[in-house]
Amino acid sequence: MTERPKTPLLDRVARPADLKQFSDVELIKLADEVRAETISAVSETGGHLGAGLGVVELTVALHAVFDTPRDKLVWDVGHQCYPHKILTERRDRIRTLRMKDGLSGFTKRSESPYDPFGAAHSSTSISAALGFAVARDLGGVVPEGLGDAIAVIGDGSMSAGMAYEAMNNAGHLKKRMFVILNDNEMSIAPPVGAMSAYLSRLYAEEPFQEFKAAAKGAVSLLPGPFREGAKRAKDMLKGMAVGGTLFEQLGFSYLGPIDGHDLNQLLPVLRTVKARATGPTLIHVITKKGKGYGPAEAARDKGHATAKFNVLTGEQKKAPSNAPSYTRVFADSLIAEAAKDDKICAVTAAMPDGTGLNLFAERYPSRCFDVGIAEQHGVTFSAALAAGGMKPFCTMYSTFLQRGYDQVVHDVAIQRLPVRFAIDRAGLVGADGATHAGAFDVAFMANLPGMVVMAAADEAELVHMVATAAAHDDGPIAFRFPRGEGNGVDMPERGVPLEIGKGRIIAEGKRVALLSFGTRLAEVEKAAEALRAKGITPTIADARFAKPLDRDMILALAAGHEALITIEEGAVGGFGSHVAQLLSDEGVFDQGLKYRSMVLPDIFIDQASPADMYAVAGMNAEQIEAKVLDVLGIASIAAQRA
Repeated sequence: MTERPKTPLLDRVARPADLKQFSDVELIKLADEVRAETISAVSETGGHLGAGLGVVELTVALHAVFDTPRDKLVWDVGHQCYPHKILTERRDRIRTLRMKDGLSGFTKRSESPYDPFGAAHSSTSISAALGFAVARDLGGVVPEGLGDAIAVIGDGSMSAGMAYEAMNNAGHLKKRMFVILNDNEMSIAPPVGAMSAYLSRLYAEEPFQEFKAAAKGAVSLLPGPFREGAKRAKDMLKGMAVGGTLFEQLGFSYLGPIDGHDLNQLLPVLRTVKARATGPTLIHVITKKGKGYGPAEAARDKGHATAKFNVLTGEQKKAPSNAPSYTRVFADSLIAEAAKDDKICAVTAAMPDGTGLNLFAERYPSRCFDVGIAEQHGVTFSAALAAGGMKPFCTMYSTFLQRGYDQVVHDVAIQRLPVRFAIDRAGLVGADGATHAGAFDVAFMANLPGMVVMAAADEAELVHMVATAAAHDDGPIAFRFPRGEGNGVDMPERGVPLEIGKGRIIAEGKRVALLSFGTRLAEVEKAAEALRAKGITPTIADARFAKPLDRDMILALAAGHEALITIEEGAVGGFGSHVAQLLSDEGVFDQGLKYRSMVLPDIFIDQASPADMYAVAGMNAEQIEAKVLDVLGIASIAAQRA
């Protein structure tokens, strides 16, 4: 283990109020210690490194100037909150980040009063800060009190419409609140769109240098803009602030851009706005993701998400993989389909690397679209691509597709447009915990008329499902696949379209049929092996489709067995519910069939390894085996004998 950094000033900080004891010079040294502690902790836990390193000075400045937890500091997304956690009474647990029973990798209300609003999806912070400001002015009561509200939002998150909806409302209400625009030209992927270009122009222009000088020295220049009627000072500052015109039109006083790594600029600006501001104020700070750690600064994604690593070299400690990841299999399969069909195109929402579409973009740049953090737009854009004769693959994580659900219903399903939804990170995802779990997509997609819903049981099946989606022009189609590596199965040379709504029998048996949907099939097969040792030979089937169901196969399984159990990596209301509806409609339960549905439990499951999370969910092989014994009455007989 690398030696822990020496942190004499940080060792004197138990809570943010302790920062008030330090001089500005000491706060600069403290920021260096917080950066070293962050790097050291993440080297042991893995996690989101670059975002936190980019806001170290900003975090120190905010906690030194404002009075948290009375003042509500809302971090957008929360990737960048590790330095915040170190300063807010959680340093002793910082090396449990993203681990079972450890600190969350995001802000979390149940974890600390210093996390007033939980986050992990982007672009919610301004709405939340405005809510706190209005609650304060209406006399809301919370244990820590209600003071100022500060949202820290990245330039990538500003590509989402929700940020503008909130700013528009805040400008209208004229409530005192602060938005810190943390502009690092880098969310997870390089940000896209006109907003990014606008911000780039703001700090490329000459007056930025003048503003830096003013912020460092002549603090007396700043208060003017916040006094009613001080128009001359406001115009002067607006000229210096190189054109925050867009934000001013939305009703915000605009300050910036300023250097987010220079506490000699940050501290006077924050102290001044805290003392003087009356309405909504936007402070535009320029930062560098990965700042202060060479390997992160040099990385293409600036150290967005890392495994455990060696602090000295930056080398990550990733376990060797025998099987390709599902994401890589999807990307390769889509590239192969696109080679045969020039109408195939791909859309992602700020996750080109995470979804594998960076590989597609290298091969077919004119057919790959990263729309930024804008899932609603991405879905409707895909719908119109389909209406225009293209074959779009709308490729999003399950947890992020939720953000575009009205568009899935209204713009895709009602119009029966052949959008192909490639749903990555389906099921439980491990260290990112409940906020990123892909638990609901089967339920919310399969209840839509005309939607075809598939789940790959393994990476070979995924290849065929990509081919199936490419060939399907009669309405929308979705297929889901999990995070992580495949099972190491033999891979087909090319994908072959599956017959829509047809499952497959994996193994013939007696008494009980196990009907799997998705990648729990491997656990089902393990459970069946254990059951065979006990003299029970289940039939195993892979449904492939949650919609349309393979009616013939399911009814045959029900007719030929005394018990039928469905297994899926999704919430109640998904595949098992559709099977139960079919069996009910066909009167099968009247004949005495024993039916059970294994789904994710009705709770949000906290971060842990995926295996641990599925154990909590009751969906690993031993629990499937126990469910079979229970439904056949064998477990209870054994218990009675004992």
